[in-house]
Amino acid sequence: MAIKVGLIDYYLDEWHANNYPQFFRDWAPQLEAAFAWAKIDSPHPGGLTSKEWEAKYGVPVLDTMEEVIEKSDVLIVLSPDNPEMHEELCALPLKSGKRTYIDKTFAETRESAQRIFAMAEEGGTPCYSTSALFFAKEYQPAYEQQPMVIDSCGPGLFPIYSIHQLEPIVAMFKGAMPVRAMSVGSKAYPMVVIEFEGGRRAKIATFEPGGCFAMNIACADSSFLSVQAGWDFWTYFTKDLALFFESGKIPVPHENTLSVITAREIAIKALDKPFEWINV
Repeated sequence: MAIKVGLIDYYLDEWHANNYPQFFRDWAPQLEAAFAWAKIDSPHPGGLTSKEWEAKYGVPVLDTMEEVIEKSDVLIVLSPDNPEMHEELCALPLKSGKRTYIDKTFAETRESAQRIFAMAEEGGTPCYSTSALFFAKEYQPAYEQQPMVIDSCGPGLFPIYSIHQLEPIVAMFKGAMPVRAMSVGSKAYPMVVIEFEGGRRAKIATFEPGGCFAMNIACADSSFLSVQAGWDFWTYFTKDLALFFESGKIPVPHENTLSVITAREIAIKALDKPFEWINV
């Protein structure tokens, strides 16, 4: 019998909610997108209401979040582009004790991230958050090395898509905490250098028109890696999500997530003060 997954969102007509049900069918058939709930209808022009989304994607939209939590075996809190909603949306799921995945970006600030994890601990609820890029197979060899300097770039708007670079970078840096950040790009093409504990440094850059996720990586033993993530990372993410829902094994330590969110927070602050170090 399939594991019934409840989707909890700010609004449902967004890329992740629109695609997770098919991802489950394709790569994790032991999971079923069984129920959904959203706080509001899509606020975007031409966006679907929750009921229209239900008709299009075939996932029953229930009247309350409480119903979704009660009827589901496990939970996903989405709102991927509105992390400021995660504390509110997580409050009830993290009291439930049911395994919960919290979509990227986990939180706007380190303090908010700490509060969310505190909710989970108090509620006895296993949870984690990550970017799907963490699971890109091309990055896996670097996780076994000792990277010291990383030059990274990727597509999209910086506040939304920088998370996809920071997740694997923090994993490569073995969860090291960031120390400070400096913006060295332009308004149209943001680039930020982030210094981490132990002298590690990473430059992240986003180019809104598109492109690929890629890194040049220099390691402590003078070895060098140049990697470009393929677009099959969603396959590996979905399979690992199913493993978490089945076993409760958390693939990304909470400490790593706190480092990621701290790095993102100071990087975004740095954008407003080019060529100045912003300390944690």
